[in-house]
Amino acid sequence: MKIKNTFAIGCLVQWYEIELIEEYLQSVKNAVDVIDNKENVIVDLYFNCSQELEKVDEEQTTISEIKHKYKDILKKLFGELEYGGYNIHSYINEVSNSMYTIADYRRDFNDNYCTKVDVLMWGESDSLIPRQTFQILDNLHEGVKEETSKYVGFFATCKMWDASWEVLEHPEFTVKPFIDMSTVDTKNWWSLRYNMNIDEMNSFNDKVEELDIKLINQYKFNGCGLVISSDLIKSGINIPKSSFFIHEDTAFMLQLQQMFQGNIPQYVIKNVLLVHNRKHTKKRSYVKGEMKSDDVSGGRLRHEWYKKASDMSHHNTYNMFNQSKIYTWDDVFNE
Repeated sequence: MKIKNTFAIGCLVQWYEIELIEEYLQSVKNAVDVIDNKENVIVDLYFNCSQELEKVDEEQTTISEIKHKYKDILKKLFGELEYGGYNIHSYINEVSNSMYTIADYRRDFNDNYCTKVDVLMWGESDSLIPRQTFQILDNLHEGVKEETSKYVGFFATCKMWDASWEVLEHPEFTVKPFIDMSTVDTKNWWSLRYNMNIDEMNSFNDKVEELDIKLINQYKFNGCGLVISSDLIKSGINIPKSSFFIHEDTAFMLQLQQMFQGNIPQYVIKNVLLVHNRKHTKKRSYVKGEMKSDDVSGGRLRHEWYKKASDMSHHNTYNMFNQSKIYTWDDVFNE
């Protein structure tokens, strides 16, 4: 099929996500492959080789080997000659002492593409997007752009940790109990520690005969798969510079609430699943000082700077409209 509107999906790939990224990219390719006019979907990728924060464990591999593996993945999936007709915008940051976080990338992505496409989507290395993504978003945008050109959207997500997320959960996950554990869960597909694959995601989405799209005005989303109309970014909403590390999705949401006072709709595609394997064991590979058995949280907490940066970024996010100190990376390392 041909789509009528233009899209950009953007993902920051940190070097330590190298063992994880192929499946995400495969899901993106699957979604683009059903579109005849592939040029209407820009796939933006920023591969970050910086070791300013995490260092490569060179007893296991090198940054050069990781970079070459990433290039091989792109060639394998999208082809060598200008990526085989796919609209891939790929950049590799090879400056080892630069600092570029998910907040920086998503801020720049919004700015760079809001004037080039109609709709933006935040990708994430530990996510899998539905094969139907751009067909659904094209129909959604076509149907609402005259009345509500400024909006956010979200696909159904996996089981979360409290009832406040049920508005976003896929119905088949909501009825299941929340499960967390210290190791990978290989039995309970709704568990926080279960790593779902593309075929399993398709088994849910291929059953859908009619879309269930909900309209909510009390915002609830995270950064994994967030859909944003470009008109919203053009209006002045974006991730503030005070979000220097993480919590950038919450900062974006608070900006949205403050500026528009609930007058921007959020559309939730309630019965189409976008997978977020947030506890994937391959999320942080080859990081010096971390163990293979670590999940993403355990690995990060082995670094003294992480807790400081997380707390300071959290403080900045929830105090952006108050007279309160704005912390930076200098504060993280000076303390």
